[in-house]
Amino acid sequence: METVGVIGLGIMGSAIAANLMQAGLRVVGTDVSEAALGAFAGAGGVPSDSPLEVAEAAEIIVTSLPSAAALGDVVGGERGLTKGAYDGRIVIETSTLALVDKEHARDRLAKSGVTLLDCPISGTGAQARNKDIAVYGSGGRAAFERSRPVLRGFARDHYYLGEFGNGSRMKYIANLLVAVHNVAAAEALALGEAAGLDEATVLDVIRAGAGTSRMLEIRGPMMVEKRFLPATMTVDNFIKDLNIIGEFAAASGLDATLLRAVLPLYEALQSASRGQQDTAAVRASYGGTGARRQR
Repeated sequence: METVGVIGLGIMGSAIAANLMQAGLRVVGTDVSEAALGAFAGAGGVPSDSPLEVAEAAEIIVTSLPSAAALGDVVGGERGLTKGAYDGRIVIETSTLALVDKEHARDRLAKSGVTLLDCPISGTGAQARNKDIAVYGSGGRAAFERSRPVLRGFARDHYYLGEFGNGSRMKYIANLLVAVHNVAAAEALALGEAAGLDEATVLDVIRAGAGTSRMLEIRGPMMVEKRFLPATMTVDNFIKDLNIIGEFAAASGLDATLLRAVLPLYEALQSASRGQQDTAAVRASYGGTGARRQR
């Protein structure tokens, strides 16, 4: 049985690990959270104490991390990947991070014989659990081809986009759309309520027509039910992504008008202590009976 490593067992990483195990692979994983490690072990995974130990057990490793600091620790920490010599190892880096941070990690790992692929994911945690996600891959072609069986184990689709960094660039574009479509879904449902229509009926009817979107279909039910926990993408983490996208757009010379328009709505949720709720909570920004029924 082939062994694959997973570093980072949060919302996305735990779903990735579960699907890899479902595909018949032995999965060795690690996380800074003891609770996450315990849940992983309970699901049939093999817990490990450090990224270094994961690399000792697996030639292909998937990382799903919340921040550049976490990536830096996984790469160069006391028991990080660069503390060993692992010629031929491949790291599939799926996080949404600033490209400069991924490039720095790539260069450090290369000195230890490890190839880093830039492979962010498009999809929510709920979609990841259902293997309904897409991987935007970039970096060394040979390493990507070697990784395809692993990618097939946890993703519906995966794309090779060329040079390192193109995966992140594509993810920034995708998440710009997610940010706007999510707010548009909330505003449309709020308008339906304000007009005296049943929100559940509005959702069903709009999903069947030209006005639908993937965000309406995925987060619309959460908005109708005012059910914002558990989160499939937290407001806190999404704001991190949006700031990265804003910097990328500015560096690309684009005035991202819609991004600037929706960002304050997410920031207001954070200020209202909703940072750990799902981004569907943007529906509460529009008030109505939903704001009083929120969970």
